[in-house]
Amino acid sequence: MTSTALVTGAARGFGLALTAGLVARGTTVIVDGRDAAALAAATADLPGPGRVVTVAGDLTDAAHRGALHSAVRRAGGLELLVHNAGALGPSPLPRLADLAPHAFDALWDTNVAAPLALTRLLLPFLRTSPGAAIVTLSSDAAVEAYEGWGGYGATKAALDQLAAVLGVEEPAVRVYAFDPGDMRTAMHQRAFPGEDISDRPEPATVVPALLTLLDRRPPSGRHRAADLLESSR
Repeated sequence: MTSTALVTGAARGFGLALTAGLVARGTTVIVDGRDAAALAAATADLPGPGRVVTVAGDLTDAAHRGALHSAVRRAGGLELLVHNAGALGPSPLPRLADLAPHAFDALWDTNVAAPLALTRLLLPFLRTSPGAAIVTLSSDAAVEAYEGWGGYGATKAALDQLAAVLGVEEPAVRVYAFDPGDMRTAMHQRAFPGEDISDRPEPATVVPALLTLLDRRPPSGRHRAADLLESSR
């Protein structure tokens, strides 16, 4: 059982649902989000008093990453790091020819550079924790060509590659790129402004797939929630 985890972007959506699932297992979860009030409100009613440690801030800020490092040190170590926080980019989604350079730079900073920087900072804790794992949130946009998804998909593809290489370079730590599939989240709604996305599954229904992956602890690699849920039936 994982005793301490860090989940980024946990004020809503999949990050919040995963945090609830981990806390229910007895895990202490360090969470972050840009809005301190929203983060505190979202996690206030989770069971297990004291099991959720909130550290508000922006992952692209080195000082915030330092605060997360301090929280992990105070917790006594880290067994699981989940890079859930991410950015979609402009909405409606622009074609690559219309994607402003500054918008792509912001996507890269949030979806690729910040997760790598945080991983480098926390690797010393993970290397010394038996059974430790790193999870990066992937997307089918990382491997499929969808009109308008070029900027986001390119950053997710880059993050997939970072996870793959890290899995080779850090044999003591399992590194998983986890594709949750479409979910009913605020980010997904921004990708389809004005459309009804009520047919997409709630994030809480996808959490069991990731927990199954962590329980099975297969070799490092890329895994789809749909496959994990199917295999667990």
